[in-house]
Amino acid sequence: MPHIPANLQKIVEKAAPLEIELRCKPMFGGIGAYAFGRMCMSLSDVGLALKLGEAERQALLRLKGAKPLQYAPDAPPSKSYVVVPDAMLSDLKMLQSWIARSADFVRTQEPKHRKK
Repeated sequence: MPHIPANLQKIVEKAAPLEIELRCKPMFGGIGAYAFGRMCMSLSDVGLALKLGEAERQALLRLKGAKPLQYAPDAPPSKSYVVVPDAMLSDLKMLQSWIARSADFVRTQEPKHRKK
């Protein structure tokens, strides 16, 4: 069943740790969530996907129902975003922990410089 990005945004806003200021922006029919000025979540009809480093990514993928983000069946799977299991959307404490991990990861990333 497809997800509704606006509903996912409400869940994220409830679950996000208070010390992390999230900003959400429309993105290609979905919503991108940013922490520390860097995108850390994709909210789309596919679900809520978190951007994670390799170790955390592998840990999340071990949870039943988690999968690499793939916007379309013929699109390549993401190497950095993982769709959280649907069950996690109702477990705000667990989701909060994973949102914090994603925010911590993007905080350590070098900003990408735009081409002029």
